[in-house]
Amino acid sequence: MSRTVDRWDPGYRTWVAEAIRLVDADANRSADTHLHVFPLPPDWGIDLYLKDESVHPTGSLKHRLARSLFLYGLANGWIRADTTVIEASSGSTAVSEAYFARLLGLPFVAVMPASTSPEKIQLIEFYGGRCHLVDDPSSIYDESRRLAAGCGGHFMDQFTYAERATDWRGNNNIAESIFEQLRLERFPEPSWVVVGAGTGGTSATIGRYARYRRFQTRLAVVDPEGSAFHGSFADGDPERTAAGSRIEGIGRPRVEPSFLATVIDRMIQVPDAASIAAMRWTNEVSGRDVGGSTGTNMWGAAELIAQMRARGERGSVVTLICDGGERYTGTYGSDAWLAAQGLHVGPYLAALNDFLKTGELPAVP
Repeated sequence: MSRTVDRWDPGYRTWVAEAIRLVDADANRSADTHLHVFPLPPDWGIDLYLKDESVHPTGSLKHRLARSLFLYGLANGWIRADTTVIEASSGSTAVSEAYFARLLGLPFVAVMPASTSPEKIQLIEFYGGRCHLVDDPSSIYDESRRLAAGCGGHFMDQFTYAERATDWRGNNNIAESIFEQLRLERFPEPSWVVVGAGTGGTSATIGRYARYRRFQTRLAVVDPEGSAFHGSFADGDPERTAAGSRIEGIGRPRVEPSFLATVIDRMIQVPDAASIAAMRWTNEVSGRDVGGSTGTNMWGAAELIAQMRARGERGSVVTLICDGGERYTGTYGSDAWLAAQGLHVGPYLAALNDFLKTGELPAVP
């Protein structure tokens, strides 16, 4: 006689079906994000596009990731009706996950560095989440696991699951959206897509998608100073560690499990002062108020475009508006904060202004 172990729970399956419906309905209510043209001189023959992820309901690129992580956790049976969801985050992912937790009526705890901007903390709390701040940024993983074990909750662990929670072959992911929106442009297959890496989920999705669709588009990942990713990419050491990043949302003190170096064509290390200068410059030139990680993207895009100009190439470059500058008024938007950090953005702003006039990006000593 066979021995049967039956764990069928019709109540749970009914709940999870409704939870997934709620998450899908939220996505269905949202239009796709815009692809803006950044003003470059027409005679350059190069177009720069900004994919505006700041218009998601929670105001950042991480809304896509949070939705995917919740669907992944629900479909895997990790999240149930009474589950406390816990995440290690520098802010924006936690904001978006707090939103989805509230949508499903679940408690949410964000484990974050104490240096996280007050604006992000306020947003997490606005959506009903609780912030658990730690002094040592490298301890957020172990602290998240400890809290989850203590309450029987689920540690979402974006840094492990980001690259696998999103379907990179399509299903309205960010890569599919970018290429579809470029379809009627004069250079529909971009020369470069430029993104930063925090979990590595976005770079993995775009890099995989480009290969899967047989595009020759190259993926450039920009990395702020203090991050472990660039050094690891350069010397092939997956165990490399570093101090960590002052640019919230990107750069990590360790190489995260979700970071796939093999899908990246080039990495560019960007000084923090350059990131913040490019953030302010983007606001001045385009009228769009963007955050620090978008500044990192824009500096990398400017470098690549200057190199294309020097080689006489034509084509298009795409990067992301990751979130809005209103989340950083007390940090990157504050001259007093910059002075306290010893960051001098003036030379980088001058270089970017020269870039728009000449197509060359002067070196900053």
